[in-house]
Amino acid sequence: MRSIGAPISQDDLLSKPEPSDQNDAVALLRAFIADGGYEPGDRLPPERELTGALAMGRSMLRRALDHLERDGVIWRHVGKGTFVANGAAASGGAGGLVQLGRQLTPFRMMRARLCIEPAIAREAAMNASSESMTRMRLAMNRAESAPNWDDYEAQDDHFHRTIAMAADNLLLLSLFDQLNQVRRAVAWGSVTRDTVRPNRDHQSFREHEAIAVAIEARNPEGAYDAMRVHLGSVSRRLFDEG
Repeated sequence: MRSIGAPISQDDLLSKPEPSDQNDAVALLRAFIADGGYEPGDRLPPERELTGALAMGRSMLRRALDHLERDGVIWRHVGKGTFVANGAAASGGAGGLVQLGRQLTPFRMMRARLCIEPAIAREAAMNASSESMTRMRLAMNRAESAPNWDDYEAQDDHFHRTIAMAADNLLLLSLFDQLNQVRRAVAWGSVTRDTVRPNRDHQSFREHEAIAVAIEARNPEGAYDAMRVHLGSVSRRLFDEG
């Protein structure tokens, strides 16, 4: 295990070429975590040290951190730092969760989400901080302004993870990350899109708003019900049943 707050060596701070794009930045950050011996639960160095070690600007670093957070590789706790998440998510390999996902049908995956995510939303309504709500709203705004479906789905994924973060329970967050890891491995097939991006009246936007409003109002049962309505709606759109 990497010791908490372990200093970065002078070799790490040697000048390196600036990453040319976001994919390069994400790859560098992944390699830094793997090569540095960081294990689940270890805290990463602060941003000011990472920018030097990785030779990238703070805005690019933050986008790379956002990417790894969406992928479940890391998790962030306001006021405490950035931590490596569970090993299955961090490895990115075809482990047991990926194998499990390959054995699930999309319908059963959605049924699992319906069992778990409403309960997480209920916890979020009881425990969400103002910072959590800010992250949630930011993900919603980015989803609504996404220029294409891929960007929308990334922000939709991030929105759901901000709810798991708002529950303020590391076990629930880890459970969500594992669920998400399995979800990504499920063979969804080809989803036909009639538009380049979601329409402004896309149903999920209203459903996300209902979830956020219930969490902001500290309404646990309202948040639970709003999440069930949302996931049920997604299920019906995918499978014409719910």
